[in-house]
Amino acid sequence: MADPPTADVRVAFGAAVRRLRTERGLSQEGFAELAGLHRTYMGGIERGDRNVALVNIERIARALELDLAGLMAEVEATRRP
Repeated sequence: MADPPTADVRVAFGAAVRRLRTERGLSQEGFAELAGLHRTYMGGIERGDRNVALVNIERIARALELDLAGLMAEVEATRRP
């Protein structure tokens, strides 16, 4: 089992990606294709089950039309109560 801070950031990242994806009207499958990732991998990311590689974080950011800093700002905003 992952330590709580690690699990927390994965869950926040997944929640932010899901929110941004749905705000753009994209299905999980369509978004995964746009990002060049597999649909089941995206599902794992959105559930907070995956520890995402930096190269894939960049793919996700680009698919959301954000830079890395913008995506991480969204993740941090998700972590704040």
